[in-house]
Formats: sequence, C-alpha cells, structure tokens
Amino acid sequence: MKYLLTVRRAMLLAITCALLQHGGLVLAGEGAGSSGSVPVVGTRPAMNTLTPQPVAAALQAASVAGGAGDSSGAVAADSAGGDAQGNVAELMQMIHDSQLTELRTSYNGSYGASLFFYPQEMTYYVALFQDKHFWRVIKSQDDARAEAVYAGFVQQTAQLAEVEIRRTQLQAQKAFIQDVIALSEDRAKRLQADLDVARTQQAKVNDYQRQSQTEAVALRAEKEKAQAQLRAVQNQVLQLQRQNESGLPPTR
Repeated sequence: MKYLLTVRRAMLLAITCALLQHGGLVLAGEGAGSSGSVPVVGTRPAMNTLTPQPVAAALQAASVAGGAGDSSGAVAADSAGGDAQGNVAELMQMIHDSQLTELRTSYNGSYGASLFFYPQEMTYYVALFQDKHFWRVIKSQDDARAEAVYAGFVQQTAQLAEVEIRRTQLQAQKAFIQDVIALSEDRAKRLQADLDVARTQQAKVNDYQRQSQTEAVALRAEKEKAQAQLRAVQNQVLQLQRQNESGLPPTR
C-alpha cells in the first residue's frame, strides 16, 4: 500500500511539472521576450516533425512507471489522458507512415489546426498544435462534426495567438523606432560635425577679417603718410627747379 502511494505521488508530480511547463509555452508570448525557445510567428513546421505536447509525454511516462508496480497506476494514467493520448500517438504514427491526406491546415502565429482524412476507414483526425507539439487530437467518422471541431480549433488558435502576434508587432515597432533613432542620431552627428566645421571656419574668417581690417587701417595711414611725403618732395623739387632756372629766359 505504501509503495502504491509512492507511485501515485510520482505520477502526480510528473503530470504537474508537465502542466507547468506547458503553461509556460502558452504564456511565452507575454513574458519570454526574444529568447531562442519562443516560436517565431508564422513558422509552419513540417507535419512529420510534430511531436506530442509535454503533458501527453508526461502521461505516457507516468503510465509506464505506474504499470511497473501497480496496474491501477496505468488505469489512472489512461483515465487522465483519455482518448486524446491514444489519438495523438495514432495520428503521429499515421503521419509518419504517410497514410493520411491533409485536407485543411490553418495557422495563427505559432498555433495551428489541421484536418486529416484516412480514406481506408473514412475517418477524420482534427489536430490542434503549437510550434512543433501536438496539443489535442479528435478522431471522428462524422465529417460534419470533424469540420465543426476544426472550425473551433481554428478559432482557438486565433485567440491563443493574439498575444504572440501583438508581441511580434511590438517587437517590429520597437526595432523600427530603434532604426529611426539610429538614423536620427547619425544625422544629428553629421549636422553637428558640419556645424563644428562651419563654426571653426567662421572663427578663422572672423580672425582673417579683423587682421585684414587692421592691415587696411595701417596701409591707409602709410598711404596718407607717403602722399604727404610725396607732396613735400614735389614741392622741394619745384623750388629747386625754380632756383636752378633763375635768370634764364622763360620757356616758350
């Protein structure tokens, strides 16, 4: 009896851990940011790469562990997994063996829903998956019910992908704004560089203008001094010429 309780506790612990892990996948769009484990919106995995989702894998492992010591453990696992567990394994095997025809597939973000048909038994399989993990599989020979389940799964993927799609849009907007900021900063640096060059050159021009103005004033003073000196020399020459020509007949 004590061993039976230990086995059941191990099964419950495995299922709880798997549920927590699966819940983290569903809520990854809200808090995981841009880590590599987060599925990319719009990624369509090949059908033959899909695997059971973690809860189903945990149930299968728990049923194997329970069956090793107590047959009631396997019954409990089958009850928890229900037909979905068997349908998941069956669908995976039939996909692997290329026995199914894919009638419809719809994607919303990393979530998807597919409708498969097995012609030999006129049976439909409706699958709900996220990234590369099967989530639910419904098997039916009623085409109307299969279409209705598929439509419900498609609607469910749209609801589940809202946060993921919104996150992708926000990431794109953030990246776009960062690019605009980078371009604006580069433009600002270029303008600042041009402004610095203009200011440096303007300072040089101002210095050149002041120097030229000072030189012009000095040259003007020297010119006036030279002109006065020229007039004095010319007057001296004129006086000497008059003295030299004193007593001579005037020039005709």
